[in-house]
Amino acid sequence: MRWRKARSSDNVIDARGRGGRRGGGKLTLGGVAIVVVVGLLMGEDPLQILGKLAGQALTQQSAPSAAITGSDEEVAFVKAILGDTEDTWQALFSANGQRYPEPKLVLFSGQVQSACGFASAAVGPFYCPGDRRVYLDLQFFSEMATRFRAAGDFAQAYVIAHEVGHHVQTVLGISSKVQQARQRGQRVEGDNGLLVRQELQADCFAGVWAHHAQARHQWLEPGDIDEALNAAHAIGDDTLQRQAQGRVVPDAFTHGTAAQRQHWFGQGFQHGQPSQCDTFSAQRL
Repeated sequence: MRWRKARSSDNVIDARGRGGRRGGGKLTLGGVAIVVVVGLLMGEDPLQILGKLAGQALTQQSAPSAAITGSDEEVAFVKAILGDTEDTWQALFSANGQRYPEPKLVLFSGQVQSACGFASAAVGPFYCPGDRRVYLDLQFFSEMATRFRAAGDFAQAYVIAHEVGHHVQTVLGISSKVQQARQRGQRVEGDNGLLVRQELQADCFAGVWAHHAQARHQWLEPGDIDEALNAAHAIGDDTLQRQAQGRVVPDAFTHGTAAQRQHWFGQGFQHGQPSQCDTFSAQRL
């Protein structure tokens, strides 16, 4: 992927090294999957459980903050991908007479405090609608390569574009509708639930970005699309559940299966139109 063709974003905030150091109590991604599954089965919010665990780990660690990880090359890559998502969504919103408010992307190391609460790096990259920011620990990219065998710059770009997809959902009012359904007591988890549909739409939006980015730059190289599809497969609910507990629990799905994530990214990449990403109306995901 010839990512240096992209414009570098000015919306990246480098907050690395400001949190507590990582210690032996850090949750792995597999551990996070177990917490999510157990929490959903018990009827509790997995994010609250993770927050408590991370908070306990933080109070037990009073040592200075961790050394900053991540090279200048990695930071330049993040800025380039974020900048290109900005160009894509600015153009798409403008075509519909709308303005696209650009999100900030916060680089952190170990743990971070957002408007959505405290989070450790074990949660992985996330988007907080409360402050409209994407949060990313660059160490996650190394874990993608080693634990999930989902290496490659385009796989990493897919992850960033997916989180930006959640920002697009927030701006369009989609995320608030899902949250309102949860507040009304509607069950939003499960293999056909609103959370899965929301995540799959973010995958599709990532594909929309990839479509327009390729049209602008012709920057993809052989194997790049496979990298993104491999990443989507690696973080499917069924893949993570098999790794964590040896079986699949569809009632606990929150992001969609590996095949679904690959399909919806491909849907966005093929058509390049957000209108093709209406997962909420789809009869089959």
